[in-house]
Amino acid sequence: MAKNSGKKTKREKSISTRAIHAGEARRKYADSLTTPIFQTSTYTYKDVADVEDFTLRHKQRFEYGRYGNPTTTVAENRLADLEAAEGCIAFASGMSAITTTVLTFVEPGDNIVVTDDCYRRTRKFCKVYLKQISVESRFVAFGDYNAMAKAIDAKTRLILSESPTNPYLKVLDFAKLKKIAVKKNVLTLIDSTFSTPVNCRPLELGADLVLHSATKFLAGHNDILAGAVLGRRELLDKIKELHKTLGGVIDPHCAFLLVRGLKTFPLRLAKQNESALQIARFLENHPRVDKVYYPFLNSHSYYRLAKKQMTGGGGIVSFKIKGNLASSKRFLNALKLCYIGPSLGGVETLITHPAIVNFYEYTRKQRYQIGITDTLFRLSVGIENVEDIIADLERGLG
Repeated sequence: MAKNSGKKTKREKSISTRAIHAGEARRKYADSLTTPIFQTSTYTYKDVADVEDFTLRHKQRFEYGRYGNPTTTVAENRLADLEAAEGCIAFASGMSAITTTVLTFVEPGDNIVVTDDCYRRTRKFCKVYLKQISVESRFVAFGDYNAMAKAIDAKTRLILSESPTNPYLKVLDFAKLKKIAVKKNVLTLIDSTFSTPVNCRPLELGADLVLHSATKFLAGHNDILAGAVLGRRELLDKIKELHKTLGGVIDPHCAFLLVRGLKTFPLRLAKQNESALQIARFLENHPRVDKVYYPFLNSHSYYRLAKKQMTGGGGIVSFKIKGNLASSKRFLNALKLCYIGPSLGGVETLITHPAIVNFYEYTRKQRYQIGITDTLFRLSVGIENVEDIIADLERGLG
């Protein structure tokens, strides 16, 4: 054991404490305990000198709602603290965060490299809308780092990926990603919605920027839309300029609800981590279940990597049952506690059947090409009693 040097070291507060207090002044307007909702679109100047101080000297202050809001600033500061980032920009949705961030760093003739297991709307943005402005998206198989390196050339601006992925919960090897990015001199942009700052912090593992759909686990109550991008200040300053122009800002009331949700986020996630692992084990041992996908199951392809990089497996469990599409429909209709719904991360347990809920416009052949089978489900574990959730799944499975 090392000898005590005699110097007092500052004890870092735990994430559960920081989630409640970080990013806001201790004394607030009108001595309020909670951060108020600043429901205003416009801020005024006290006199001409105040205007000149702002415009000529770039004084830090609020001017117009699209450029900033005090309630939003608290949400951004708290998220930055939790993610160990230099700063944060909040958005009206996760997709607004993704699209604005990518558009910041590309111009016609450039390309980006995207792992093929990304969220379907992210893929559509890359395949359809970036193409319209002559930006190429080069898709590579998730986990094929040789293909990723080969896809990068002098016009590649960034690598876009998720970890864990949706719906198969594959885990990115950040050490390999960082090695490629540094050698090729490209930015890395990681959607970390499924892991959250409790389970994994990609910036600490070498990523340049991290994204969240704050709608999900961070806010945690299925009642707002919000997104965030976090990272180094120099990168965020560039994104902020485009953000001001495109205007995908979070409104003050949603920012207030996000701040509120963050206060219980570590507690909720700890419960969801615990329950999801228990549910995954139950499903893996059920005779009517064909395959279970959960990072902290020994049977998961990315188990060792997940245990190395993550402190918890997350609140999402994906699985396939035995049978066919009709069997899947019967299973869903038998559930009484789990809601059928397309989102995730809230206090209520949600289950989605990607084939009929999310990919309904695809043909069966198209779905199967991307791994969306007739018997695949994604379960977002809430904070209900885990035995009640298991009993509901047992009822559905018969």
